[in-house]
Amino acid sequence: MGSGVSVDDSVRVVVIGGGFGGTAAASLLKSRAIPFVLVDVRDAFHHNVAALRAAVESGFAKKTFISYSVTFGDSFRQGRVVGIDPRRQEVLLSDGEELHYSHLILATGSDGPFPGKFNKLIDMESAIQTYEDMVKEIEKSERILVVGGGAAGVEMAAEIKTEYPAKEVTLIHSKIALADVELLDSVRQEVKEILLRKGVRLLLSERASDMENLTPNRFQKDMIVRTEKGTEVVTDMVVLCTGIKINSSAYTAAFGDKMASNGALKVNKHLQLEGYENIYAIGDCADLKEPKMAYHAGLHANIAVTNIINSLTHKPLKTYEPGSLTFLLSMGRNDGVGQVNGYYVGRLLVTIAKSRDLFVSKSWKTMGQTMPS
Repeated sequence: MGSGVSVDDSVRVVVIGGGFGGTAAASLLKSRAIPFVLVDVRDAFHHNVAALRAAVESGFAKKTFISYSVTFGDSFRQGRVVGIDPRRQEVLLSDGEELHYSHLILATGSDGPFPGKFNKLIDMESAIQTYEDMVKEIEKSERILVVGGGAAGVEMAAEIKTEYPAKEVTLIHSKIALADVELLDSVRQEVKEILLRKGVRLLLSERASDMENLTPNRFQKDMIVRTEKGTEVVTDMVVLCTGIKINSSAYTAAFGDKMASNGALKVNKHLQLEGYENIYAIGDCADLKEPKMAYHAGLHANIAVTNIINSLTHKPLKTYEPGSLTFLLSMGRNDGVGQVNGYYVGRLLVTIAKSRDLFVSKSWKTMGQTMPS
């Protein structure tokens, strides 16, 4: 994969967060034989790009969780980061362990409602079961309401309607246009057309008003959800696909003055945290003008690890340039739309590239393990 770099005993990279960016960085460090420790609160990587399918298709969830310790062995620590001391170059875990670092990669990611994000602190087997439980709840529900029409919401509605064409699926979205604002208008229009073709009922420019009183992801026959405009939706289940928040708790105390208003960290063109040469921020917690995507986190990981190596070998640092946008929306296993380098791509290409397996095989390959069938 890559040749080792000869480094002295003082080099130890600590990677905080084992999402797409953190696992990519750890895998690169491992392949270059650079001492590192990956820290995450969970025991397994979650390929959450496929989480929405895991919520509708039984047996799929086990393909979306991959053990850290099998891949990284003693270089993995399961723990919660409660403090960072940049002066002493130490990361403090909740159990009292202090991890010394020569370089730090912050890859804490973002969080949001289940099933799009998995936010419970439980072991891998229990996490898989949580998805299987949701499959059963969806099976019981004849009418399902998806709240939020960003990428997760439109993909969720399409997944349910693809797996269960007879179910009545309604999508509420507070804006007129669906999916992400960075996407081409033609892509956003096609997302709408696909949902309408599949038979999804769309309530656009509407906002659900009494969300705090609803229990999401649970079958509950004949619930009534009202919108702020007074529209009533009768449903048996509510799925939330709203509000992604950046996981900033690990670094707020140490780097509060380096944070953007959304909690992301301000970085320079080398992805170094402002004011620090040995600390990098990658993935969703890096404040970059581009959508928060697994694909981008992987690109960031490559830049950060390359720059750590280049700084150790006295070579110039690489810069990260957010490129023209590549964004694929999987609309169930048999449909999709997106754009590559700013150009529209249709169903055939997206289905081959993403919709069939949602890149799960790529994560198993990155982690050097064999995917269960």
